[in-house]
Amino acid sequence: MWTRLTRILKHRWQSDDAAQRAIPPALLDRLAAQVARSEAGHSGEIRIYVEAGLPLSYLWQPASTAQITRERALALFGKLRVWDTAHNNGVLIYLLLAEHRIEIVADRGLNERVAPDTWPRLVAGMSAAFKAGNYEAGLTQAVQQVSALLQQHFALRGGQGNPNELPDAPVLK
Repeated sequence: MWTRLTRILKHRWQSDDAAQRAIPPALLDRLAAQVARSEAGHSGEIRIYVEAGLPLSYLWQPASTAQITRERALALFGKLRVWDTAHNNGVLIYLLLAEHRIEIVADRGLNERVAPDTWPRLVAGMSAAFKAGNYEAGLTQAVQQVSALLQQHFALRGGQGNPNELPDAPVLK
């Protein structure tokens, strides 16, 4: 009970504009451009979602913070329709500022092609930048590493086009 109350206070303490302060408009534009450049070389789709704090319905759950964060990322993966790409190769990069937690959710088309420890290793590499408050470095690294995997497994062939199935701009909440 105490853990849940502490969690609620931590997330409600976040100001409404915390995500916008962490990811200012210029960085938002750079990340959107980076995603667009990346998607020009493969058939995958990358979405970035940065959230200051979790909705109250998640905070009162008796599960661990790691489980709740993963559950939220999976819910957003569906809500943002990242699963709904032609080649089942969409990837969500989710950042929860209140907990300094990162989740990467990849659709089955890509997940079937990479080793199970790929995503935890990628997240571990980004964690130091996020904990230091360097969101640009962490998100840039995430996009680059996800892009490399998509390029390796879903590269576009000469003359093959890639319709933009999902928006490139990160979502801030």
